[in-house]
Parts: sequence; C-alpha cells; structure tokens
Amino acid sequence: MHATSQLKHWLVLPLFLLLALAAAALGAFAPPGDWYATLNKPSFNPPAWVFGPVWTVLYVMIAVAGWRIWRVAPKSVAMLLWFVQLALNAAWSPTFFGAQQIGLALVVIVAMWLAIGATIRAAWPIDKSAALLLVPYWAWVSFATVLNAALWKLN
Repeated sequence: MHATSQLKHWLVLPLFLLLALAAAALGAFAPPGDWYATLNKPSFNPPAWVFGPVWTVLYVMIAVAGWRIWRVAPKSVAMLLWFVQLALNAAWSPTFFGAQQIGLALVVIVAMWLAIGATIRAAWPIDKSAALLLVPYWAWVSFATVLNAALWKLN
C-alpha cells in the first residue's frame, strides 16, 4: 500500500471513533434519571457504575472494527450493517430512557443484536479481526437484551 494511502487510512480512524462516540452521546441526552430508579429490577441488574467503563471499551472496539472493515471493503454489506447496528445502538437509549418505552426498546435491542450478529458474519471473510472485535459487544448486547426483557416483564 502506498504511504499516502496508508496515512489516509489512519486519518479516518478518528472519524470512526467520533461516529461511535456520537452514538454514545445520544444516550447522554436521555440519562436513566428518576424514572429508571423507580423501576423494579431483576436480581442480575448490574450496578450503575459498570455501564460507563464497559460501554467506553465497547465503543472503541466498535469504532476500530468499523474502520478495519472500511479499509478493506468500504462499500460492502458488512460496512452497511456496521452503520445499521450503530444507528440502532444510538436509538436504544432515547427509546428506553427518553421515551420510557421498555417494550419498544426491547424491539430496538433485538434488532440491534441481529444487526451485530449479521455484521460479524459479513465481516468475517473481509477482516476476521474486525469481526472478533465485535464479539464482546454482541455478548454485552445479549446480556442487555435479557436485562431489557426482564425490566419489561417486571414493569
């Protein structure tokens, strides 16, 4: 790869980080607040302090995975799916916390879970490292889906 092309690829990484952080920032506009504190929670509900560190690491991994897919196959199905899962990710917090729609948030998170799985599958032949970077995210969203479903059932 030409040196200028390599530099261009590295300069795009911060854009992917910004995209992932923008999705995260949408959640900041709809924080848990008093409404969430009043909900009945399942016994496996993690303490609030867990979410920040976990999501910070996951958003960096999501960004790097997207960047790696873009470097190899910018117009691929995997890249499209990466954007779809990120959009669904961005939609979940405003749906759950902002609109206080636990059932609708469950629909969003199931769609996100499916999109992450599809992204992993589509990325695998393109860049195995990118696909593997998304596996912890998929695992966390699996847990979050179960948690969302339990909150829906309990409330």
